[in-house]
Amino acid sequence: MVDAVLGALGALAGLGAIWAGLSIRVVQQFQKGVVFRFGKVRDEVRDPGLVALMPIADRLRKVNVQIVTMPIPAQEGITRDNVTVRVDAVVYFRVEDPVKATVNVQDYNFAISQVAQTSLRSIIGKSELDDLLANREPINQGLELMIDSPALGWGIEIDRVEIKDVALPESMKRSIARQAEAERERRARIITADGEYQASERLSDAAAVMSKTPAALQLRLLQTVVEVAAEKNSTLVLPFPVELLRFLDSATEVQQRNLLTAAAVAAGAKAVEEAVESGEVSEEELEPEQTRHEPPPLEEVLEKSPLIGPESPDGRVGQGGRVEESGRVEQGSGVEQGSGAEQGGRTGPAGGG
Repeated sequence: MVDAVLGALGALAGLGAIWAGLSIRVVQQFQKGVVFRFGKVRDEVRDPGLVALMPIADRLRKVNVQIVTMPIPAQEGITRDNVTVRVDAVVYFRVEDPVKATVNVQDYNFAISQVAQTSLRSIIGKSELDDLLANREPINQGLELMIDSPALGWGIEIDRVEIKDVALPESMKRSIARQAEAERERRARIITADGEYQASERLSDAAAVMSKTPAALQLRLLQTVVEVAAEKNSTLVLPFPVELLRFLDSATEVQQRNLLTAAAVAAGAKAVEEAVESGEVSEEELEPEQTRHEPPPLEEVLEKSPLIGPESPDGRVGQGGRVEESGRVEQGSGVEQGSGAEQGGRTGPAGGG
């Protein structure tokens, strides 16, 4: 009797173990369970943990709900500005509805991969090269929308899509490098020109200040001489204003013209006096203006010269020469009144004739 009871209990325990093995399943934390009863999907999704199933009638399919990182193979295309590029990207997605991901699509991983490739080729043709290189955020958002549109019906949620790399032809790389170099050179020239403009403004202000106080220019010149001499140079170059040279040149021409005029007038007067003394011409035949015309003194002519100043106390006329009692003028160039008069005498008759 006891043996029969023990045998029955053992048989029940064996049946219970078999039943437990057929009806109990374990769902991991990162998974969801979809139950099919006699081939029909149950609306209730089993959460992680122990799941009891009806033996023989139920079938459990586990779906991973983690975020999946899927690289998109590089796709070659032509941009809107007719540049051939090769672009690869990566897509991040997860299963939002395990029932749809199991029932509506056979292999959602392969389906997402194919949609991502076609969407990437499409977005390449709609974009320009500059956008692919420097403005990728709008392109990533547009690519995400293109992939997410069919994925919603599959119970898939697209987390994000990003372009990884844009491969360019070598000729295009060289063109971009030349463009970047030209842009940097343009910026360098603008900065240099701006610096020169600011320096010219400062120099203009300094020149205006120095023009009000001429001594400042002399002090600046002496400071420059000191700075140059501090370097122990054997040669010292001093600036000489070009305006001063032009002034001296014009003053010399005016002086020579005044001397020639005075000599010609003196020679003409002497020739008239000799003609009157010799009796060739009477005073009545001369016009009143000729008889009353007297040449200006040479001292007055020399005093009006821009290089010869007023008479100094020691009898010198300016810096160019000296007036003596005999009427001879000694100038820096060695020209005397007598020689000028003789020269004018020789040229006087010809001028009178």
